[in-house]
Amino acid sequence: MNTAAPGLVAPPRVPGDLAMWFFILAELAVFGIFFAVYGVARQRDAALFAAGQAQLLLWPALINTLLLIAGSATVAAAVRAFAANLVAAGRRYLLATLLLGGGFVLLKGWEFAGKFAAGITLSSSDFWMFYLSLTFFHFLHVILGLVIVAAVYLNARRGAYDAANHDGVETAAAYWHMVDLVWVVLFALVYVAH
Repeated sequence: MNTAAPGLVAPPRVPGDLAMWFFILAELAVFGIFFAVYGVARQRDAALFAAGQAQLLLWPALINTLLLIAGSATVAAAVRAFAANLVAAGRRYLLATLLLGGGFVLLKGWEFAGKFAAGITLSSSDFWMFYLSLTFFHFLHVILGLVIVAAVYLNARRGAYDAANHDGVETAAAYWHMVDLVWVVLFALVYVAH
């Protein structure tokens, strides 16, 4: 919302809720520490981590990457739609984000089920402990992201957002982008980097 007088440039503002940004920064710090510890452990036992990584299927992780990136695009489109007072389009973009995130949850759940069926647990090896811990921690963040986007979608259906008031949509989008960013780093570290 532009609160500047006519002819003046509005001061820059942080989109969404400031409390969410503090939460996002805290979550990024936790993931950053987790990634750093993973990197040290991997460096100490490269052969074990390479053997574990060789057992991962790349295609589900790649599809999940595309689902989350597409979800980031749709939630960003929702923000733009509400800012332009295109409320119906904004609701459709939020629904698309929910569907894409739901696809991630289903595919990742299938992947987890396969690992558990193969007898892989947190105690199978250091690699599997990190793999399961990192990916499940992220999985929980995706679920929280879906809850946040669903709440915003329900509010949008009740007419809560328009061009003058769409901070809730911006807040949900900021969180979703964090979830997407963390997955891209996780995908590169755990699935791709050798």
